[in-house]
Amino acid sequence: MFKVGFRTGLLQDETRRDWSGNGPRPLRWAAWYPAPADAQVGMMELPPQRPLFLMGVVAPDAALAEAAAPFPVVLLSHGTGGSAASLGWLAGALASAGHVVIGVDHHGNTSSERHRAEGFLCWWERPRDLSCALDLLVAREPFAGRLDLGRVTAAGFSLGGYSVVALLGAITRMDLFRDFATARGFGDGPREFPDLARRVAPLLEGSAVFRTSWERQSTSCRDARVKAVLALAPAPTVRAFTLESLRAIERPVALAVGDADREAPAHDCAHWLHQHLPNATLERLGTDIGHYVLLAEGTALGKEREPDIWCDPHGVDRRAVQARVSALALHALAPGA
Repeated sequence: MFKVGFRTGLLQDETRRDWSGNGPRPLRWAAWYPAPADAQVGMMELPPQRPLFLMGVVAPDAALAEAAAPFPVVLLSHGTGGSAASLGWLAGALASAGHVVIGVDHHGNTSSERHRAEGFLCWWERPRDLSCALDLLVAREPFAGRLDLGRVTAAGFSLGGYSVVALLGAITRMDLFRDFATARGFGDGPREFPDLARRVAPLLEGSAVFRTSWERQSTSCRDARVKAVLALAPAPTVRAFTLESLRAIERPVALAVGDADREAPAHDCAHWLHQHLPNATLERLGTDIGHYVLLAEGTALGKEREPDIWCDPHGVDRRAVQARVSALALHALAPGA
Protein backbone atom coordinates (compact mmCIF):
# COMPACT_ATOMS: atom_id res chain seq x y z
CA MET A 1 0.00 0.00 0.00
CA PHE A 2 1.18 3.53 -0.79
CA LYS A 3 1.09 6.71 1.20
CA VAL A 4 -1.30 9.19 -0.43
CA GLY A 5 -0.13 12.38 -2.10
CA PHE A 6 -2.54 15.24 -2.66
CA ARG A 7 -2.39 18.39 -4.73
CA THR A 8 -4.77 20.86 -6.33
CA GLY A 9 -4.69 23.33 -9.18
CA LEU A 10 -6.68 25.41 -11.65
CA LEU A 11 -6.89 24.68 -15.36
CA GLN A 12 -9.04 26.18 -18.11
CA ASP A 13 -11.10 24.59 -20.85
CA GLU A 14 -10.54 26.91 -23.79
CA THR A 15 -13.34 25.24 -25.79
CA ARG A 16 -16.07 26.42 -23.37
CA ARG A 17 -16.88 29.73 -21.66
CA ASP A 18 -17.43 30.34 -17.97
CA TRP A 19 -21.03 31.04 -16.96
CA SER A 20 -20.43 34.81 -16.95
CA GLY A 21 -19.05 34.67 -20.49
CA ASN A 22 -15.87 36.45 -19.41
CA GLY A 23 -13.32 33.75 -20.13
CA PRO A 24 -12.64 30.03 -20.48
CA ARG A 25 -14.44 27.53 -18.25
CA PRO A 26 -12.43 26.97 -15.05
CA LEU A 27 -11.43 23.46 -14.03
CA ARG A 28 -10.46 23.42 -10.36
CA TRP A 29 -8.94 20.01 -9.87
CA ALA A 30 -7.71 17.84 -7.03
CA ALA A 31 -5.57 14.72 -7.35
CA TRP A 32 -4.83 11.88 -4.95
CA TYR A 33 -1.96 9.61 -5.96
CA PRO A 34 0.63 7.11 -4.72
CA ALA A 35 3.40 8.93 -2.85
CA PRO A 36 6.88 7.79 -1.75
CA ALA A 37 7.28 5.86 1.49
CA ASP A 38 9.10 8.79 3.13
CA ALA A 39 6.36 11.35 2.37
CA GLN A 40 5.16 13.31 5.41
CA VAL A 41 1.44 12.79 5.95
CA GLY A 42 -1.22 14.29 8.19
CA MET A 43 -4.99 14.64 8.46
CA MET A 44 -6.34 17.39 6.21
CA GLU A 45 -9.47 19.26 7.30
CA LEU A 46 -11.37 21.44 4.85
CA PRO A 47 -12.06 24.22 4.17
CA PRO A 48 -8.88 25.52 5.84
CA GLN A 49 -10.36 28.59 7.58
CA ARG A 50 -13.34 26.86 9.20
CA PRO A 51 -12.96 23.09 8.73
CA LEU A 52 -16.26 21.30 8.23
CA PHE A 53 -15.05 17.83 7.22
CA LEU A 54 -12.07 15.49 7.40
CA MET A 55 -10.73 14.91 3.91
CA GLY A 56 -8.21 12.22 4.86
CA VAL A 57 -4.58 11.52 5.71
CA VAL A 58 -2.46 12.86 2.86
CA ALA A 59 0.96 14.23 1.96
CA PRO A 60 0.30 17.66 0.37
CA ASP A 61 2.28 18.30 -2.83
CA ALA A 62 4.31 15.12 -2.40
CA ALA A 63 6.13 13.59 -5.35
CA LEU A 64 4.54 10.78 -7.32
CA ALA A 65 5.88 7.41 -6.22
CA GLU A 66 8.31 5.58 -8.46
CA ALA A 67 6.86 2.59 -10.24
CA ALA A 68 7.84 0.28 -13.05
CA ALA A 69 4.64 0.97 -14.99
CA PRO A 70 2.27 3.93 -15.39
CA PHE A 71 -0.56 4.21 -12.86
CA PRO A 72 -4.22 3.54 -13.68
CA VAL A 73 -6.50 6.58 -13.46
CA VAL A 74 -9.86 7.15 -11.78
CA LEU A 75 -11.89 10.25 -12.67
CA LEU A 76 -13.95 11.51 -9.72
CA SER A 77 -17.17 13.57 -9.77
CA HIS A 78 -18.79 15.10 -6.67
CA GLY A 79 -22.46 15.60 -5.85
CA THR A 80 -24.66 18.68 -6.28
CA GLY A 81 -23.04 21.77 -4.79
CA GLY A 82 -20.17 19.76 -3.29
CA SER A 83 -16.48 19.32 -4.00
CA ALA A 84 -14.10 16.59 -5.06
CA ALA A 85 -12.47 16.77 -1.61
CA SER A 86 -15.72 15.64 0.04
CA LEU A 87 -14.98 12.21 -1.49
CA GLY A 88 -11.43 12.17 -0.16
CA TRP A 89 -12.16 8.96 1.78
CA LEU A 90 -12.74 7.11 -1.49
CA ALA A 91 -9.99 8.86 -3.44
CA GLY A 92 -7.48 8.12 -0.69
CA ALA A 93 -8.35 4.42 -0.62
CA LEU A 94 -7.92 4.19 -4.40
CA ALA A 95 -4.64 6.13 -4.36
CA SER A 96 -3.27 3.97 -1.55
CA ALA A 97 -3.94 0.93 -3.74
CA GLY A 98 -2.04 2.42 -6.68
CA HIS A 99 -4.46 4.61 -8.65
CA VAL A 100 -4.13 8.26 -9.59
CA VAL A 101 -7.50 9.86 -8.81
CA ILE A 102 -8.41 13.11 -10.57
CA GLY A 103 -11.44 15.05 -9.36
CA VAL A 104 -12.95 18.30 -10.61
CA ASP A 105 -14.98 20.94 -8.74
CA HIS A 106 -17.67 21.47 -11.37
CA HIS A 107 -17.99 25.17 -12.25
CA GLY A 108 -21.12 26.79 -10.82
CA ASN A 109 -22.16 23.58 -9.04
CA THR A 110 -19.50 23.41 -6.34
CA SER A 111 -18.89 24.70 -2.82
CA SER A 112 -15.44 25.92 -3.88
CA GLU A 113 -16.99 28.91 -5.69
CA ARG A 114 -20.24 30.84 -5.91
CA HIS A 115 -23.20 28.70 -6.86
CA ARG A 116 -24.70 29.46 -10.27
CA ALA A 117 -28.13 28.37 -11.45
CA GLU A 118 -26.55 27.50 -14.79
CA GLY A 119 -24.24 25.02 -13.10
CA PHE A 120 -27.18 23.39 -11.30
CA LEU A 121 -29.13 23.06 -14.56
CA CYS A 122 -26.57 22.04 -17.19
CA TRP A 123 -25.42 18.70 -15.79
CA TRP A 124 -23.97 17.53 -19.13
CA GLU A 125 -21.06 19.94 -18.72
CA ARG A 126 -19.77 17.83 -15.81
CA PRO A 127 -18.57 14.75 -17.75
CA ARG A 128 -16.82 17.09 -20.18
CA ASP A 129 -14.97 18.59 -17.20
CA LEU A 130 -13.58 15.18 -16.31
CA SER A 131 -12.43 14.36 -19.83
CA CYS A 132 -10.85 17.79 -20.26
CA ALA A 133 -9.02 17.61 -16.92
CA LEU A 134 -7.53 14.28 -17.95
CA ASP A 135 -6.53 15.68 -21.34
CA LEU A 136 -4.68 18.55 -19.67
CA LEU A 137 -3.12 16.82 -16.66
CA VAL A 138 -1.73 13.88 -18.62
CA ALA A 139 0.91 16.22 -20.05
CA ARG A 140 1.74 18.07 -16.80
CA GLU A 141 4.08 17.28 -13.97
CA PRO A 142 4.09 15.19 -11.90
CA PHE A 143 1.76 13.11 -14.08
CA ALA A 144 3.40 13.47 -17.52
CA GLY A 145 4.28 10.03 -18.80
CA ARG A 146 3.04 8.37 -15.58
CA LEU A 147 -0.65 7.78 -16.36
CA ASP A 148 -1.92 4.66 -18.12
CA LEU A 149 -4.63 5.86 -20.49
CA GLY A 150 -5.48 2.26 -21.26
CA ARG A 151 -6.71 1.85 -17.67
CA VAL A 152 -9.07 4.76 -17.04
CA THR A 153 -12.23 4.38 -14.94
CA ALA A 154 -14.56 6.82 -13.16
CA ALA A 155 -16.48 7.14 -9.90
CA GLY A 156 -19.16 9.62 -8.87
CA PHE A 157 -21.52 10.36 -6.02
CA SER A 158 -25.12 11.59 -6.48
CA LEU A 159 -25.05 14.01 -9.43
CA GLY A 160 -21.54 12.70 -9.92
CA GLY A 161 -23.13 9.29 -10.51
CA TYR A 162 -25.06 10.82 -13.40
CA SER A 163 -21.80 12.34 -14.65
CA VAL A 164 -19.82 9.12 -14.83
CA VAL A 165 -22.62 7.16 -16.52
CA ALA A 166 -22.73 9.96 -19.11
CA LEU A 167 -19.01 9.31 -19.74
CA LEU A 168 -20.06 5.89 -21.07
CA GLY A 169 -22.43 7.44 -23.60
CA ALA A 170 -25.76 7.91 -21.80
CA ILE A 171 -27.72 10.68 -23.54
CA THR A 172 -29.69 13.38 -21.68
CA ARG A 173 -33.11 14.73 -22.55
CA MET A 174 -34.46 17.29 -20.10
CA ASP A 175 -38.05 16.65 -21.12
CA LEU A 176 -37.71 13.10 -19.78
CA PHE A 177 -36.53 14.43 -16.44
CA ARG A 178 -39.31 17.03 -16.29
CA ASP A 179 -41.92 14.33 -16.89
CA PHE A 180 -40.39 12.12 -14.18
CA ALA A 181 -40.06 14.97 -11.65
CA THR A 182 -43.64 16.14 -12.24
CA ALA A 183 -45.04 12.65 -11.78
CA ARG A 184 -43.12 12.26 -8.49
CA GLY A 185 -44.23 15.63 -7.18
CA PHE A 186 -40.71 17.01 -6.88
CA GLY A 187 -40.29 20.71 -6.17
CA ASP A 188 -38.82 23.25 -8.56
CA GLY A 189 -35.24 22.77 -7.44
CA PRO A 190 -32.71 21.81 -4.74
CA ARG A 191 -32.24 23.69 -1.49
CA GLU A 192 -29.61 25.94 -3.09
CA PHE A 193 -32.07 27.02 -5.82
CA PRO A 194 -35.66 26.20 -4.84
CA ASP A 195 -36.90 28.10 -7.91
CA LEU A 196 -34.44 26.48 -10.32
CA ALA A 197 -37.00 25.28 -12.87
CA ARG A 198 -38.35 28.80 -13.25
CA ARG A 199 -34.92 30.15 -14.13
CA VAL A 200 -34.58 28.23 -17.40
CA ALA A 201 -36.63 30.60 -19.60
CA PRO A 202 -34.91 33.82 -18.40
CA LEU A 203 -31.49 32.23 -18.82
CA LEU A 204 -32.29 31.04 -22.32
CA GLU A 205 -33.30 34.58 -23.21
CA GLY A 206 -30.49 36.44 -21.45
CA SER A 207 -27.40 34.23 -21.49
CA ALA A 208 -25.67 33.14 -24.69
CA VAL A 209 -23.41 30.79 -22.70
CA PHE A 210 -26.38 29.07 -21.09
CA ARG A 211 -28.25 28.88 -24.39
CA THR A 212 -25.26 27.24 -26.09
CA SER A 213 -24.99 24.68 -23.31
CA TRP A 214 -28.72 23.97 -23.20
CA GLU A 215 -28.74 23.26 -26.93
CA ARG A 216 -26.07 20.55 -26.57
CA GLN A 217 -27.77 18.68 -23.70
CA SER A 218 -28.29 15.61 -25.89
CA THR A 219 -24.80 15.54 -27.38
CA SER A 220 -22.91 12.45 -26.30
CA CYS A 221 -20.18 12.95 -23.68
CA ARG A 222 -18.80 9.46 -24.21
CA ASP A 223 -15.10 9.14 -23.43
CA ALA A 224 -13.81 5.93 -25.01
CA ARG A 225 -10.93 5.82 -22.52
CA VAL A 226 -13.30 5.09 -19.60
CA LYS A 227 -13.52 1.33 -19.16
CA ALA A 228 -15.82 1.05 -16.11
CA VAL A 229 -17.65 3.29 -13.65
CA LEU A 230 -18.91 3.29 -10.07
CA ALA A 231 -22.05 5.33 -9.36
CA LEU A 232 -22.72 5.92 -5.67
CA ALA A 233 -26.31 6.89 -4.81
CA PRO A 234 -26.89 8.22 -8.36
CA ALA A 235 -29.15 11.27 -8.35
CA PRO A 236 -32.69 11.54 -9.79
CA THR A 237 -31.12 13.32 -12.78
CA VAL A 238 -30.34 9.87 -14.21
CA ARG A 239 -34.01 9.78 -15.19
CA ALA A 240 -33.09 12.22 -17.95
CA PHE A 241 -31.16 9.44 -19.73
CA THR A 242 -32.79 7.88 -22.77
CA LEU A 243 -33.43 4.16 -22.46
CA GLU A 244 -31.88 3.54 -25.87
CA SER A 245 -28.58 5.09 -24.82
CA LEU A 246 -28.47 3.16 -21.52
CA ARG A 247 -29.17 -0.16 -23.22
CA ALA A 248 -26.31 0.51 -25.65
CA ILE A 249 -23.72 0.78 -22.84
CA GLU A 250 -21.74 -2.46 -22.70
CA ARG A 251 -19.06 -1.43 -20.22
CA PRO A 252 -19.50 -2.40 -16.56
CA VAL A 253 -21.34 -0.09 -14.18
CA ALA A 254 -21.28 -0.76 -10.43
CA LEU A 255 -24.11 0.86 -8.46
CA ALA A 256 -24.33 1.30 -4.69
CA VAL A 257 -27.08 2.92 -2.63
CA GLY A 258 -28.66 2.83 0.80
CA ASP A 259 -32.32 1.93 1.24
CA ALA A 260 -32.89 5.02 3.44
CA ASP A 261 -31.69 7.47 0.77
CA ARG A 262 -34.28 10.27 0.53
CA GLU A 263 -32.32 12.55 -1.83
CA ALA A 264 -31.75 9.83 -4.44
CA PRO A 265 -34.43 7.21 -3.74
CA ALA A 266 -32.99 3.79 -4.50
CA HIS A 267 -36.00 2.48 -6.44
CA ASP A 268 -36.25 5.56 -8.67
CA CYS A 269 -32.53 5.95 -9.37
CA ALA A 270 -29.99 3.16 -8.74
CA HIS A 271 -32.52 0.32 -9.16
CA TRP A 272 -33.89 1.94 -12.32
CA LEU A 273 -30.39 2.19 -13.80
CA HIS A 274 -29.69 -1.40 -12.84
CA GLN A 275 -32.81 -2.46 -14.73
CA HIS A 276 -31.78 -0.73 -17.96
CA LEU A 277 -27.98 -1.08 -18.05
CA PRO A 278 -27.02 -4.43 -19.59
CA ASN A 279 -23.77 -4.85 -17.63
CA ALA A 280 -24.59 -3.38 -14.20
CA THR A 281 -24.27 -4.68 -10.66
CA LEU A 282 -26.15 -3.30 -7.65
CA GLU A 283 -24.93 -3.17 -4.05
CA ARG A 284 -27.54 -2.39 -1.38
CA LEU A 285 -25.75 -0.77 1.53
CA GLY A 286 -28.40 -1.32 4.18
CA THR A 287 -31.84 -0.35 5.37
CA ASP A 288 -30.60 2.53 7.56
CA ILE A 289 -28.07 4.01 5.12
CA GLY A 290 -28.97 7.43 3.75
CA HIS A 291 -27.47 9.69 1.12
CA TYR A 292 -24.89 11.67 3.05
CA VAL A 293 -23.22 8.68 4.70
CA LEU A 294 -21.19 8.62 1.47
CA LEU A 295 -19.62 12.00 2.19
CA ALA A 296 -16.49 12.61 4.28
CA GLU A 297 -16.72 12.60 8.07
CA GLY A 298 -17.67 15.92 9.60
CA THR A 299 -15.75 17.94 12.15
CA ALA A 300 -17.47 19.11 15.33
CA LEU A 301 -18.22 22.40 13.55
CA GLY A 302 -19.54 20.58 10.49
CA LYS A 303 -21.89 18.47 12.60
CA GLU A 304 -23.14 21.61 14.34
CA ARG A 305 -23.71 23.58 11.14
CA GLU A 306 -24.99 20.78 8.88
CA PRO A 307 -26.37 17.98 11.04
CA ASP A 308 -28.34 16.52 8.12
CA ILE A 309 -25.05 15.89 6.30
CA TRP A 310 -22.64 14.94 9.07
CA CYS A 311 -24.71 13.45 11.90
CA ASP A 312 -25.60 9.81 11.26
CA PRO A 313 -28.55 7.90 12.73
CA HIS A 314 -27.94 5.73 15.77
CA GLY A 315 -26.30 2.47 14.75
CA VAL A 316 -24.85 3.75 11.44
CA ASP A 317 -21.05 3.59 11.31
CA ARG A 318 -19.96 5.94 8.51
CA ARG A 319 -16.38 4.64 8.52
CA ALA A 320 -17.54 1.05 8.20
CA VAL A 321 -19.89 1.88 5.31
CA GLN A 322 -17.15 3.78 3.53
CA ALA A 323 -14.66 0.95 4.05
CA ARG A 324 -17.17 -1.41 2.44
CA VAL A 325 -17.69 0.95 -0.49
CA SER A 326 -13.93 1.43 -0.90
CA ALA A 327 -13.52 -2.34 -1.20
CA LEU A 328 -16.31 -2.37 -3.79
CA ALA A 329 -14.57 0.42 -5.70
CA LEU A 330 -11.23 -1.40 -5.74
CA HIS A 331 -12.97 -4.41 -7.26
CA ALA A 332 -15.19 -2.52 -9.72
CA LEU A 333 -12.44 -0.16 -10.88
CA ALA A 334 -9.60 -2.69 -10.88
CA PRO A 335 -6.88 -2.12 -13.46
CA GLY A 336 -7.96 -3.69 -16.69
CA ALA A 337 -11.66 -3.58 -15.75
